[in-house]
Amino acid sequence: MDKLMIDTEFVTLGQVLKMTNAISSGGMAKWFLEENPVFLNGEEERRRGKKLYDGDLVNIPGIGRFKIVSDTSGQADAH
Repeated sequence: MDKLMIDTEFVTLGQVLKMTNAISSGGMAKWFLEENPVFLNGEEERRRGKKLYDGDLVNIPGIGRFKIVSDTSGQADAH
């Protein structure tokens, strides 16, 4: 499982899709979620605006599994 570092209080599911390179632009989030299952903390999630917080677990089949981690240093990317 990779850590997905964020430097804000929360990040939306659509932003996570872009940060993990599952999609190339934010406008593709709605389409991606209609066509592909994405799991948040073990349950399927289809709302691109769903807020994800420190400790949330995201599973994007075919892309990877990620844990949202708050990063106070100001850098945000997938490790």
